[in-house]
Amino acid sequence: MNMKLSFVTASILAVFLLAQPSPAAAKLPFFGAEAGTEMPSLAPMLDKVTPAVVNINVAGNREVRQRVPDAFQQFFGQGEMRRSQPFRGLGSGVIIDAAKGYVVTNSHVINQADEIQVTLKDGRTFDAKKIGEDPDSDIALLQIKADNLTAITVSDSDTLRVGDFTVAIGNPFGLGQTVTSGIVSALGRGGLDIEKYEDFIQTDAAINSGNSGGALVNLKGELIGINTAILGPNGGNIGIGFAIPSTMMKNLVNQIIEFGEVKRGVLGIEGNDLNAELAKNMNVKTNKGVFVGKVTPDSGAQKAGVKAGDTIVSLNGKPIQSMSELRAKVGTLGVGKSVKLGILREDKQVSIDVKLSAADQANVTAENLHQMLAGANFANGKTVDGEPGVVVSEVAEGSPAARLGLSKDDVIIGIGRTRIENIAQLRSVLEQARGVVALQIQRDNTVFYTLIR
Repeated sequence: MNMKLSFVTASILAVFLLAQPSPAAAKLPFFGAEAGTEMPSLAPMLDKVTPAVVNINVAGNREVRQRVPDAFQQFFGQGEMRRSQPFRGLGSGVIIDAAKGYVVTNSHVINQADEIQVTLKDGRTFDAKKIGEDPDSDIALLQIKADNLTAITVSDSDTLRVGDFTVAIGNPFGLGQTVTSGIVSALGRGGLDIEKYEDFIQTDAAINSGNSGGALVNLKGELIGINTAILGPNGGNIGIGFAIPSTMMKNLVNQIIEFGEVKRGVLGIEGNDLNAELAKNMNVKTNKGVFVGKVTPDSGAQKAGVKAGDTIVSLNGKPIQSMSELRAKVGTLGVGKSVKLGILREDKQVSIDVKLSAADQANVTAENLHQMLAGANFANGKTVDGEPGVVVSEVAEGSPAARLGLSKDDVIIGIGRTRIENIAQLRSVLEQARGVVALQIQRDNTVFYTLIR
């Protein structure tokens, strides 16, 4: 008899013995449900919510890099070989608008996918169109054309407290829709280097591979987060999962719907997490918040009156614990939005309204878009005629982009016959392009094409 079977047999025997009433136990009252009463259950809530959670299957080709073997370096030279490799993947998603067929998922679920299929709980399968994505916060928006969809109600995640009950719904390991439960273990988790903008809800509800993009809901069945990552060996669950807060997701999705991309705003400060040592040195009477070390000239913060040496302790009336939390919350709001900062300045509470300015980090490293564009940075901008396009904001000398002929201040206005007005469109078209691609570029008053492969 093997060890595992012995252990199971012993466990069954132990349960049987424990189930037998002892003389002492027989005198104790029975703490169970009375006959005919309904046992507490999450089933009624889940019956309403689970149709809004979908399975996502993707397929495509992904570029892989491989070192050139020594034996072939005389033919191909030293360095790396690049080749296209087919891939398939799976994940989860959440229907947030039944009338328009909008489905939210993680950006990493659909990254570089040529085919995206959404399967509903009732078994229907639909091809999905990508409306837009924000890889920096790992949010993507899809759209399907289908009738009789069920959308989930989106809750205000800013009202969450540690200890609130949570339920995770998704498609772990491709098994099909699965439900697990837990609590909010922590809020405002950041500094994990999972994403560029991190303000995670931490939960001990079991989240595994394939749960990405699925729903984290409260006991009312309202969406409080989008499950996105776990901390665990070999990708297995150890009770530490992370979800993007629903309020953060909603802000990002609204921008994607309106602009096709996220137009991120910034305060215009540089700062550090406040700790006990820094608070003591700067004579600040709090140990939590963001110490402002520098204010960027002409930024929203500078125009509103934020000063170096201030300590930011709240944003829109909610406490701020760290720089990563502040950065993530602000980074999900659009350019031109206003926020109310609670500031400690020389032991006085000050409230300042700041209008967010355009993010300098709107520049996109071009090698993330296409290998032949490596060495260039892009930003949304306009041509000399005032038409929208993608401006080449920087080109490194000797880079592939420079060899391609790109110059600083060039404006990409099209790919082939497709008009390009912003980085989101450029990324979308390049992801779907195959073979030779013709970039239409305006330089001063001249328009020309350059080919990339």
